[in-house]
Amino acid sequence: MPFSALGLETPILKAVQEAGYAEPTPIQAAAIPLVLAGHDLIGIAQTGTGKTAAFVLPILTRIAAALEKGPRGTRALIVAPTRELVVQIEENVRAYAKHLPLRIATVFGGVGERPQIEALRSGVDLVIATPGRLIDLIRHADFRGLSVLVLDEADRMLDMGFLPPIRQIVRSLPVKRQTLLFSATLSKEIEALTHEFLNTPKKVEIGRRSNPAETVTQFVYEVPKHLKPSLLTHLLNDASWNMVLVFTRTKHGADRIARKLESCKITSATLHSNRSQNQRLRALKEFKAGTVRVLVATDIAARGIDVDGISHVVNYDFPMHCEDYVHRIGRTGRAQAVGDAISFVTSEDHAALRTLERFIGRGIVRKRAEAFDYSAPAPAMDPSQERERRNEPRRQNSGPQRSGGQRDARGGRNGFERRTGASGAPGSRGRGGRSR
Repeated sequence: MPFSALGLETPILKAVQEAGYAEPTPIQAAAIPLVLAGHDLIGIAQTGTGKTAAFVLPILTRIAAALEKGPRGTRALIVAPTRELVVQIEENVRAYAKHLPLRIATVFGGVGERPQIEALRSGVDLVIATPGRLIDLIRHADFRGLSVLVLDEADRMLDMGFLPPIRQIVRSLPVKRQTLLFSATLSKEIEALTHEFLNTPKKVEIGRRSNPAETVTQFVYEVPKHLKPSLLTHLLNDASWNMVLVFTRTKHGADRIARKLESCKITSATLHSNRSQNQRLRALKEFKAGTVRVLVATDIAARGIDVDGISHVVNYDFPMHCEDYVHRIGRTGRAQAVGDAISFVTSEDHAALRTLERFIGRGIVRKRAEAFDYSAPAPAMDPSQERERRNEPRRQNSGPQRSGGQRDARGGRNGFERRTGASGAPGSRGRGGRSR
């Protein structure tokens, strides 16, 4: 089925063609006609399958039609859990709306409020926002003419404790509206909550909800904990590892790995909540451009990072939650491309690995690195590593959790560290203690 068969406006079809897409992915082919028909929708698909375009394209068609009929005003609101995902969605919107006179505002923390307030007051056509900052600025927005609400990565927003602000946002919107809920994974408990926000929704589910994309090849390397840094640098000697995303459990661990790689002449950057918004954007830009070969991140990057060409994802620290594994490794193998996902497993991770294999319904192939010395003794631990070890979140005996999240040593959930500081500062929680 070509995109032209879906009922999209001509300017949008032209932009899609210019972006290099010839036909829709399964989630797009299934969801777009339902959205254009005005149905509320629950969309579930594996990460990397094009679900962002599945709601962006029909929304742009709805807005394009509205622009021809009446006064300007905010017609659509997209709410996402993290600033990285907001930025990614904005990039998609601008690419597909390049031939439309569309006005867009992004609203998220870590940057100044004034430009966002002015954009909301101007009556932009589309707002893309995180829940915390939107609640702070919602008095400046006029949603009386809004017709579409999108809750993207809804399971993560609820896991992060965003249900109260989402409820507050929904109360400020017209009762008569279309609501779309999209996610890569959606637990039955969270799916039950959709009845609160959606009206007799249609449901589109592509593939098994617990499975990563089929184009991702998964491996496990069993390795003593003290040898993980050496194993990573050993594997990176392979030139085919040309664009690598490495996930760690803590931000201090991410910084330490990046320093280790740099000492081995392997260019790297870090992405975690201690980095300012400008630092995060610069790290992503350098990674996309190939200026740095390795991006080391906490789970803050597991959702919302849409980078073409990632060859390998490495779970340097085994994920604490099954859904986090799915989202981490989904950063490769995107849009039908192929990629490898590597997980380092220590003796402490065996129970968690068995839980994960039950969750995804398959065993993961074990591998051993050739010409690597698995018998090397552990080096003496320096004071900074000892402090990090004491502060590291403890894994529960049952392995990765399916939902709810386990708080880390600083009170964050699922790798989203709790942040403090004045409103508007990088990493700030702002008024009322809401995460941005």
